[in-house]
Amino acid sequence: MFTLMKNATVYSPDYLGKKDILFCFDKIALIEDSIELTALKDVNVIDCSEYIVLPGFIDLHVHIAGGGGEGGYITRTASAETNDILKNGITTVVGILGADAVTRNVASLYAKAKQLEMEGLSTYIFTGAYQIPVVTLTGSIQSDMVFVDKVIGVGEICLGDSRSFEPTFEELSRIAAQTRNGALISGKAGLVHFHMGDDEKDMDYLFRLIKETHIPKNQFLPTHMNRTHKLFEKAILYLEEGGYIDLTAGFIPNERDSDCVASYDAILQLIDIGADISRVTMSSDAYGSVPVFDDKGNVISSETVSTKILFEEIRIAIKQLGVPIEKAISLITKNSAEVLKIYNKKGSIEVGKDADCVICDKDLNIIKVFAMGKEY
Repeated sequence: MFTLMKNATVYSPDYLGKKDILFCFDKIALIEDSIELTALKDVNVIDCSEYIVLPGFIDLHVHIAGGGGEGGYITRTASAETNDILKNGITTVVGILGADAVTRNVASLYAKAKQLEMEGLSTYIFTGAYQIPVVTLTGSIQSDMVFVDKVIGVGEICLGDSRSFEPTFEELSRIAAQTRNGALISGKAGLVHFHMGDDEKDMDYLFRLIKETHIPKNQFLPTHMNRTHKLFEKAILYLEEGGYIDLTAGFIPNERDSDCVASYDAILQLIDIGADISRVTMSSDAYGSVPVFDDKGNVISSETVSTKILFEEIRIAIKQLGVPIEKAISLITKNSAEVLKIYNKKGSIEVGKDADCVICDKDLNIIKVFAMGKEY
């Protein structure tokens, strides 16, 4: 019922200094310099004098029902497992479909999200997938937004990629308008989430959407924006125009792919040029596939990644590149919560919010994870 963390160094993600934190059931009840509970019994007291406490991480792009299949059935990836997510400090995930909306669908995505929720995670989903017209659960984007509790937006719609369904600007505008309408009625974020391939020219659609439509800029979120140097350059320009972007962990330059920008390098570059980091998020793309195509469009290899890479790369930004903890952590806590419109309960350590937190040692190794007040 009660958990008391004593003498913790707290990043909310803003630095709060040394604090005591009290959980009551699934909520944060108190944050004080010192909390004494002599009158209460059965209090789980944790000495955090040598530890750092961070908000539970939010991963807003996870293929929880599995992904892949571009190279045939043998390249399908397995679905998510709750313990594999929680142990990496992630307490909230947003499930997503990708290239395959035929053998997988929004109904199975919803069912998987409910399963993960019952096992301890907070979960949401995007309706739709790569394809146009958008596949939905109830027959329309608006109805999914209004009547399906977990649906917070549409995505990932594929652009700049050989797997794209080549939507027109008018089709994208209509999808955005339908999502906006559903968001207004339901009070949800109404994100239109875009998968960006390596053809950066399709970013022109995003620039047109924020300039030529009446949809607020915070309802568009393109991801994989560090896939190539040219795409990242476009991302910087898009930020300057007031847009929002999502970086993807796992893009590490190597002999096979020397053109990508590692997420931690991207974070440092954005800080160095004075970009508005509050409009930048980061996600793992976990459980999806990372296919490699030859020059004829055939899949020659396919890999998948774990949610582990999300905090691993944030940790590199902090420990090796000197990015302040507050700024680095905000990409997977506060910023993600705000763009998802769940900041009233997620994304920071504040009284009244959900009791999600990550306890780390001084080297940012994860020691314990709490999700909705329960220890994992």
